[in-house]
Amino acid sequence: MQLSRKPRAQKVNFQLRQYPQTIASFLPQNGRAKVATLLLMVGRRMRKPATPSKPAPTRASAPARTGPRFPAWLLAAFLALATLALYWPVTRHDFINYDDDLYVTANVHVQNGLTLENLKWAFSHVVLGNWHPVTVLSHMLDCRLFGLQPWGHHLTSLLLHALNTALVFLLLRTLTGAVWRSLLVAALFGWHPLRVESVAWVAERKDVLSAGFGFLSLLCYARYARGAETGSQRPEVGGRRPGVNLHSFSYWFALLFFACGLMSKPMLVTWPFVMLLLDYWPLKRFAGGQLKVAGPPAPNLQPSTFNFQLLTEKIPFFVLAAAASMVTYLVQKQEGAVMSVDHFPPGARLGNALIAYGRYLGKTFWPADLAVFYPHPGDWPLAEVLLAGVLLAGISALVLVKRRRHPSWLVGWLWFVGTLAPVIGLVQVGEQAMADRYMYVPSVGVLMLTVWGGYELTRSWRHQVISLALAGAAAIILCGALTRQQLGYWQDSETLFRHALAVTQNNHIAHFNLGAALNEKGQTENAIRQFQEVILLKPDYADAHYNLGNALSEQGRTDEAISQFQEALRLKPDDANVHYNFGNALVKKGRTEEAISQFQEAIRLKPDNVPAHNNLGNALGDQGRYDEAVSQLLKAIRLKPDYPNAHNSLGNIFLKQGRTDEAIGRFQEAIRIKPDYPDAHNNLGVALGRKGQLDEAISQFQEAIRLKPDYANAQSNLAQALELKGQSNLRMTGP
Repeated sequence: MQLSRKPRAQKVNFQLRQYPQTIASFLPQNGRAKVATLLLMVGRRMRKPATPSKPAPTRASAPARTGPRFPAWLLAAFLALATLALYWPVTRHDFINYDDDLYVTANVHVQNGLTLENLKWAFSHVVLGNWHPVTVLSHMLDCRLFGLQPWGHHLTSLLLHALNTALVFLLLRTLTGAVWRSLLVAALFGWHPLRVESVAWVAERKDVLSAGFGFLSLLCYARYARGAETGSQRPEVGGRRPGVNLHSFSYWFALLFFACGLMSKPMLVTWPFVMLLLDYWPLKRFAGGQLKVAGPPAPNLQPSTFNFQLLTEKIPFFVLAAAASMVTYLVQKQEGAVMSVDHFPPGARLGNALIAYGRYLGKTFWPADLAVFYPHPGDWPLAEVLLAGVLLAGISALVLVKRRRHPSWLVGWLWFVGTLAPVIGLVQVGEQAMADRYMYVPSVGVLMLTVWGGYELTRSWRHQVISLALAGAAAIILCGALTRQQLGYWQDSETLFRHALAVTQNNHIAHFNLGAALNEKGQTENAIRQFQEVILLKPDYADAHYNLGNALSEQGRTDEAISQFQEALRLKPDDANVHYNFGNALVKKGRTEEAISQFQEAIRLKPDNVPAHNNLGNALGDQGRYDEAVSQLLKAIRLKPDYPNAHNSLGNIFLKQGRTDEAIGRFQEAIRIKPDYPDAHNNLGVALGRKGQLDEAISQFQEAIRLKPDYANAQSNLAQALELKGQSNLRMTGP
């Protein structure tokens, strides 16, 4: 009868234990001693009784590293440098006339840089319906460093995005230990064309800044959860009740970075839920009633029982998120950014939300026809809404069913769905149906799902590594090429909005901003046509009437301009800019008293409106109310010391008052700030002429004519100066 495998093994082991020297006797003489000793050691080892394994260490172990060993900092540095190289053309781009003015180019507080007064202003005021003081402070720092040179502002956003790309890699590597998968997700995140809007748009600094703080918060949270910090001990499994470790610096740094992220952009209100997702996988802290230490990723061993004590440690995070949500809603509602239910009914919002989720997925995998603004259609066709709902439900069901074997799928999908929820449109803020910038944070979840899913589904492939490497390289190259192409559309406002009109329909925002760009370039007639197109698409769009009024005023069609300003005020009575430009039109018509009333209303609505203070001072001066005029002009200078128009206007008032020396000082200051200012050169010439300094006056008139060849007043003053040179009493005309 043939012996079974198990008894035979026992017999061999028995012989090895009892007869090691006998076995060694059959070996050559020169190797007998070594082999005999080895067999004796084996026999003794096998005679030892089995001992139970030691309990797991109380501190969470780091995840196992996969792939070749490369220093993490080296790979992170490579990602950051490659991102800088890819996006470097953005440093040659201009500001955009869509919100960049409200954040930087027309924001006097931001332009004055970091001061104690401006620090208080940043924390006590909102910008464009948002309370995000950290973002405002970053713009102030840029103005302090670079002034209004757009390259510096773009460079700051680019550096932040490069840092975020490296942080995504470090975060995923720390959490999972998968080096190359983490590297691929980070590269696709950083180099995807959907990132262009957040990087190339200065007004969207809040995206890259808040995400950076968010990723730092998760890195610190991962360190806290693993208990890897020196002196930070996690509770033993089965021991004392787990909770927040108040001695963990990582925990408090995670909370600090989270708070900074919320004050950069409230998009991070879902971050506590993201932490819970990471607790599920890859930290694997879910366990039956106890806190489970994290270990190497093992998808088929993922626990499924939720531990409510994981919520306890996140209470401070939930409190901050709730506070930020409430502040954001109240501020945006007060500023009129939250659309009413009458404007967008609940059914339309739900339908657009479902469609938007599908469109975001589509543009992630096929990033075509990207635009700075996607118009909200109101109601989507029911068939499309149902199709989007079926798609979302199907994916959700799939990842839920596969959660035990493939927990990364569930985490990636819920990261995408959850972090996108605040901006999906259920609470409609603005008129857009969706926005590329909203995918900055949610895209990490989609990419995790894709990369980890592809890796796990191809485990049985014979050439898995080569296949995945080729697919990843192809995706990265394609993303890089499309990103470079998309960057080209952001070089200036005209290019950006012409592209938006080419890839969207009925885009009133694109027509509006294209008209503003054309008007700034002096193409007034083309600008008027764009504004008229906006009014056809959206008759109640107050800003279109306002800009049309400005363009008509520049053409000298003042009566038509006044009509447009009146319509804009009917639609939007509290718009300070409309009151200001309405006042300018009234000045042209000689209706100075009415103009003063409009300037005063503009200042009441916007006390830091420097041009309104300046023009109110001029109007008061025209009425001989010099003391009031001087007061308004000094306020303008206090708000913006480097505003040349206010210095020039104050010099004119001093000249009318006979304070010639003070007038000369103001004109010289205006020229120092803006050397190519023809009015200031002409007015300085007048003041110098009254002082009898004719040679210097002639030089100033000549410079004014050089800067503005058709300057009639300067030409007349120069002729008088040349004719009357040598005389002591010179009477000349002002501006």
